Amino acid sequence: MSFRIRPLPLAAFRPLFDMDDDALHAIGARRLVAEAPHAAPCRVSLADAEPGERLILLNHRHLDAPVSPYRGEGPVFVREAAVEAAPALDEVPDMLARRLLSARAYDVDWMMTDADVVEGHGLAGRLRGWFADPTIAAVHLHTARRGCFMAAAARA
Repeated sequence: MSFRIRPLPLAAFRPLFDMDDDALHAIGARRLVAEAPHAAPCRVSLADAEPGERLILLNHRHLDAPVSPYRGEGPVFVREAAVEAAPALDEVPDMLARRLLSARAYDVDWMMTDADVVEGHGLAGRLRGWFADPTIAAVHLHTARRGCFMAAAARA
């Protein structure tokens, strides 16, 4: 079954780019500069920031279903130069393909029905398998080591 990876929407973060550092700090966010390749994955562009690129690091609620005990939030990077990604059908962006991921499958009521640790380069096959099951509505992808939310996948 085909899938599509979904980034976080740029519109939700655009106002942050105009805030000064004190205002960001007051809401628990920070403006940072990427120091190394592949160290700051942007959840909007689904691309790693290049060294020297400016980002905002902030807490984001990625699962906000009020009836689910699995509601979750955590830190995300957003590049100030981000353009919202639009991955093709069955495409796994390089930002995900190069990482060890924790994948969590949910039904329509946002109850977790399965989970796995997946090498990013094998993610497409695992997602196709999950979405072949009609009870799986969404899969959330996190970094396996730090547990940070990366992106969501949905049946295409």
